[in-house]
Amino acid sequence: MRNRPDFPQRAVVTAGMPYGNKGLHFGHIAGVFVPADVYARFLRDRIGSQNVLFVSGTDCYGSPINEGYRKLVESEGFDGTIGDYVQRNHDAQKAALDAYDISLDIYEGSGIGLSGVKQQEMTDAFITRLYDNGWLEKLSTPQFYDAQAHTFLNGRQVIGRCPVQGCKSEKAYADECDLGHQYDPVDLIAPKSALTGETPEMREVSNWYFELPAFHDLIAEHIEQIAGACGTRRVLVDEVESFLAPPIIYIQEKFADDFAAIAAELPAHKVLPAEKGKSSFGVEFASIADRERAVEVMHGHGLRFRTGKTLVPFRLTGNIEWGVKAPDLDGTLPDATVWCWPESLWAPIAFSQAALEESGRDASDWRSWWCADDAKVYQFIGQDNIYFYGVAQTALWQGTQARPPHVDGCGDELRQTTLVPNYHILFMGKKASSSGAIKPPMAAELLDYYTPEQLRAHWISLGLGMKPASFSPKVLDPDANEKAPDPVLKESALLTNIFNRIARSCFYTAQKHCGGRLPLGGPSDEARAACEQAVLDYEQSMACFEMHAVMAQMDEFLRGINKWWAGESRTALAEDAPTGAVEALLRDAFHYLRCATLLMHPIVPRGCELIFEHLAIESKAKAGACDADFFNWCHVFEPIDFWATDEERAAGSKALKELPPRFDFFEKHPSQYEDMA
Repeated sequence: MRNRPDFPQRAVVTAGMPYGNKGLHFGHIAGVFVPADVYARFLRDRIGSQNVLFVSGTDCYGSPINEGYRKLVESEGFDGTIGDYVQRNHDAQKAALDAYDISLDIYEGSGIGLSGVKQQEMTDAFITRLYDNGWLEKLSTPQFYDAQAHTFLNGRQVIGRCPVQGCKSEKAYADECDLGHQYDPVDLIAPKSALTGETPEMREVSNWYFELPAFHDLIAEHIEQIAGACGTRRVLVDEVESFLAPPIIYIQEKFADDFAAIAAELPAHKVLPAEKGKSSFGVEFASIADRERAVEVMHGHGLRFRTGKTLVPFRLTGNIEWGVKAPDLDGTLPDATVWCWPESLWAPIAFSQAALEESGRDASDWRSWWCADDAKVYQFIGQDNIYFYGVAQTALWQGTQARPPHVDGCGDELRQTTLVPNYHILFMGKKASSSGAIKPPMAAELLDYYTPEQLRAHWISLGLGMKPASFSPKVLDPDANEKAPDPVLKESALLTNIFNRIARSCFYTAQKHCGGRLPLGGPSDEARAACEQAVLDYEQSMACFEMHAVMAQMDEFLRGINKWWAGESRTALAEDAPTGAVEALLRDAFHYLRCATLLMHPIVPRGCELIFEHLAIESKAKAGACDADFFNWCHVFEPIDFWATDEERAAGSKALKELPPRFDFFEKHPSQYEDMA
């Protein structure tokens, strides 16, 4: 047998945190939650369910929530508190996740339930540790202030154009655009207040910042170590490396003379010629501080420019009242709250603590999941969030290491996580955003036309880890060709036709010819070998998060079984078939079915668990560290005989649950039957 990939003793799987200002649209489910759920289910089968935590929750704080609440109160007269607003959206999110069979161990929120309590505790410990380690700096920076409304503006109450070179976002907020680029607020192009439409002024505000630029070499070394490894996606490497560039300002060639006139006033710099096909030249500085001084000079002279991606101090606190309270580190910022992005990075640790405690385990044992050498954390994210998880989090985790290192305290041994970013999932070939011109369908809406398993299988097949892909449901396409097939149902045919046919053939043949029992004795060498190969190929693809490859492999495997049955059953069920032919056919057929059901279980769990139910297998007692149940990979190569009782072994056959006529393990949506009619 070939070398098999290694898996950890324990694993945490995370799936990002949806903002608490809305329900979930299809992109949340398709791009992050379904892939994370498939992997979490696979790991439960592979290393044991007790060794996996799958956690997520609502991001309860931040300017999107503040702004959404303000608009709802003003436009619809909502009379609840902002907490009520978040709870309502959280409940809708949880309902959507349940409808898609997302098997989270916990889904609470950064301000909801036990997770909210743990999040405040973790925030206090995390930020205090960074401060004690000397990685925090209090900086006074300009913040937008609406003089007409007499208020500071939170991040989403300012809108302009992104100043980062090469970014075309027209949805740029105070210090972050909708594509995830970070910049200083003073660099935002054409800012306007969302409250009054006026151009806001800048007023100084003090906050705590994490010295992210000091971790340049650490981030570079880490991304170099994982680049090219199984499961490291190119989009992760490219995006992280783009932030490791030196501090650069870009100026259009037409302003070259204006730049030359003030160049002597700037800190030491190097002029970079415009790259081929580009209209701007670069001005490189030795440090981010030098670039900031240059920005002040250029602003003073009215010179237009854009900044390039680089590492800048990472803001930790703000002055928004609705937020996780920040620890008062030196007595000067007693009312500060934490910016939602930093606290959302350590929120999964709080969720893990809450999940452990709510399941009767010790919440303080979270370090054995997040810090131990034999544990791993897999974080499924969208490509827009790579900066936060791949750059900021990498440095923050290292920043919690005690100086000098020791073993006690918060986060001393935090291990870098394994990031699994997906590209954008498009809608009808275009990027969709709930805040943009093209509105994505809500996740719940799609269940009016498709089953959860049809959508899960389709989304996994899109290969979002390799490239952006379009979700183009025919039922929502006004320009669809009526005669053309629905692209969403391509994978459904594998379930509702092929997989159903295989399972029904096994059970109905056993009922007709063997009294509803499976003859024991084990499969043929050929069937064993084919299933073993399928398992090994599948396992390797899963280890590298190549779930689209898994779907392709399973398509080939299931169609191969279907073809095998068509040929072998014709011979075995013929009137002149030799004695024992039906029994041999069923032993092989059920072995193939056992293998297919195990491998498809993470992707389409409902139907696979229905098959398991009809196999009428009783779970055995624990076998050492292994769960002796049907889906556990400790017994991945075993035939169904392994689960037979002593009485069944003595009888030479295993009882099966009777299958009613025309039974479907994988159903079509009711609307699809109507369409066929």
